[in-house]
Amino acid sequence: MENSEKGYKDKLVRGLLFWGTVNMTAISARDLVEEARKAHSLSHVTTAALGRILMQTAMMSAQLKNSSDNLTVIFDGDGKAGRFVAVGKEGGRVKGYADFPEVELPLKENGKLDVSGAVGTDGELRVIRDLSLKEPYVGRCAITDGEIANDFANYFMKSEQQPSLVYLGVRVDPKTGEVRAASGLLLQPMPFCLESDIELLEKRTGEITRLTRMIEEGNSLEDALGIILDGFDPEFSEEITPAFSCDCSRKKIESALVSLGRDELKDIIEKDGRAELVCRFCQKKYEFGLDELKELLAFAENAGEENDIEE
Repeated sequence: MENSEKGYKDKLVRGLLFWGTVNMTAISARDLVEEARKAHSLSHVTTAALGRILMQTAMMSAQLKNSSDNLTVIFDGDGKAGRFVAVGKEGGRVKGYADFPEVELPLKENGKLDVSGAVGTDGELRVIRDLSLKEPYVGRCAITDGEIANDFANYFMKSEQQPSLVYLGVRVDPKTGEVRAASGLLLQPMPFCLESDIELLEKRTGEITRLTRMIEEGNSLEDALGIILDGFDPEFSEEITPAFSCDCSRKKIESALVSLGRDELKDIIEKDGRAELVCRFCQKKYEFGLDELKELLAFAENAGEENDIEE
């Protein structure tokens, strides 16, 4: 039975460990990843890969303070699925895609999905934080192993000088490809955290990797964390509902068409008499008939004339 049917909806929680010395963010996101799978017709392996990236992006974007802020994560590697892109907004709302979502790969020798084969082991991870300032902050580092969790841990260390423990897991039905469970955990010690407490966390890594399986078995996110982090005094301070959510709209697509310019719009009208644009992030289709295209052309021509006068 699916977790959503058991009453365990997607959830993102934030809190502290070790009496306030370690920041904790955790997510249970079966429905979020399943929505992404269905929207993009993802294969088993790209479901796992994009799902991990979306969950980490959601955990990072939960820290955004304003509705205009956003965070973009790009895995630009040499894997079979090409580039992976995810964008997060305030409240853990995320969207994303893979260049080649249908790519499927044989299981690895240990029976697990070959996520690194889809993502690649050579390339770059970029994180772009647009906080409505003059220039966005861009952090980057080399992809380490393409398994995503280790890549993010490396990014936090190299780009933000923040030691981090990152776990990300997606369990996929081997027959249908449907998402059975998905979860993630981000632990970041503060500068005044005791070294002995950090060592205790590192020793608990094996237990942490059980998180997704425990949620699949019916445990709530908080209950699973309580078991895994027993003795570390976990305290939950915030709870939000993450979601796979695209903010595309017909108005934005119209702006994109106008931005093509007068000549390009004229060419579309003369050759096709219609246009169909598909949102890269959610696959929603937007169709424009001849009359609508002519209206957009007229708008583009008026805008062009105004620019010519100003010049």
